[in-house]
Amino acid sequence: MARKQVALSLFWRTFFLLALLLASGVVAWVQTFRALEFEPRAIQSAIQIASLVKLARAALLSTDGINRVALLKGVSRQESLKLAPRERGDKWERFDTDRVSRITALELRSQLGADTIVASSVNGVPGLWIGFSIEKDPYWLEADPTRTAPISWSALTLWVSIALLATVLGSAAIARLINQPLKELSFAASRIREGEYDSRLDETTLTAEIRQVNMGFNRMARELAKVEQDRAVMLAGISHDLRTPLARLRLEAEMSVQDEDAKRNMALDIEQLDNIIDKFMDYARPGDNQTVPVHLSSVVDREMAAFRDTSQIRITSRVAIDTKVMADETELGRVLQNLFENARRYGRSTDTGIARVSVTYSRAGPWVILTVRDFGQGADPKKLAQLTTPFFRGDAARTAATGAGLGLAIVDKAVQRMGGTFELANAVDGGLMAHIRLKKAP
Repeated sequence: MARKQVALSLFWRTFFLLALLLASGVVAWVQTFRALEFEPRAIQSAIQIASLVKLARAALLSTDGINRVALLKGVSRQESLKLAPRERGDKWERFDTDRVSRITALELRSQLGADTIVASSVNGVPGLWIGFSIEKDPYWLEADPTRTAPISWSALTLWVSIALLATVLGSAAIARLINQPLKELSFAASRIREGEYDSRLDETTLTAEIRQVNMGFNRMARELAKVEQDRAVMLAGISHDLRTPLARLRLEAEMSVQDEDAKRNMALDIEQLDNIIDKFMDYARPGDNQTVPVHLSSVVDREMAAFRDTSQIRITSRVAIDTKVMADETELGRVLQNLFENARRYGRSTDTGIARVSVTYSRAGPWVILTVRDFGQGADPKKLAQLTTPFFRGDAARTAATGAGLGLAIVDKAVQRMGGTFELANAVDGGLMAHIRLKKAP
């Protein structure tokens, strides 16, 4: 089975890519900052502590034994610096247990000598303890341990969180700014598709590529509007020019042809040509319908009444009288007329020769689905999708029919103009079903 792909809009795709890029940049900068900041900070702290040890050593060397004791007591009163003799039984723990502490200890030994002891606790008292000797007398100097402490993880996490939040908000703003012209272009294109050729885009935008696209789109919209106008004029002229000679032919046939069968056949041919012209005009009608609430049952009943000949077609309706849809009443009537006519021609029973048609409806959320079904032979399943193609006939035997091959194409186009959808399907027990989905009226 083919894997179902997740579809993302251009906005979200741009947003995720920007957010990933900027977030990766923030993480990279944090790692770079740690790499560049921790080692110099550890070395600097070690140099400062080594300077304190050297000062203490110099002070102790410059005093005699009695004054040295007084000096030790005086220094011990300092809160951040303690100096005490080192006893043989003192127990201490190594300080260099991680990367930063190893750098600090290595720098202290290079400054004070290889025999310097760097401990993290002495006799259970935590701190930064430096062990050194003066004239074979060992001493401990306790420095402020915060001098070598790295940046607080809580502070680092806070600033990284702020940076990531700013990244997300910035990515959203940038993605919206990038996609706004494309959103406007998509909206204008949808209006063009619905037949509103007066859609225009801003040609003064600062982005050169977007400005060129907007100018090209506006040029295309103007050309389409002109083509549509020319088409309407051309169709009106064709309709007038063809119907005038047809009317003369009808009149001449009535007056000059003596054979009644020939006269009737000529009248039928002329009527067929007139109907074909109507079909062409219906299919070419521009899509400028205004939908209003329409009582569905009244339109169905009105179009049913036009097919009175029960020897050819019999129509039954089960549409509730309170069902209303958003549609153009004239256009909806034309849709039903074409469906009934299609059923009359192609949906007849092989036993009785009569086309039985049922009209039903159902509700699906904000939609009303109107189903027109005949009980004929249906259509070839492989050709169902082509039945709404202009001039296509689903059965080779139908090529002798008197239609123009536009009936279902007109229905499909008309339903789309009213904001709905049109689908064809074969019934399980035989016959063709036409589903018209229209928006439910409030």
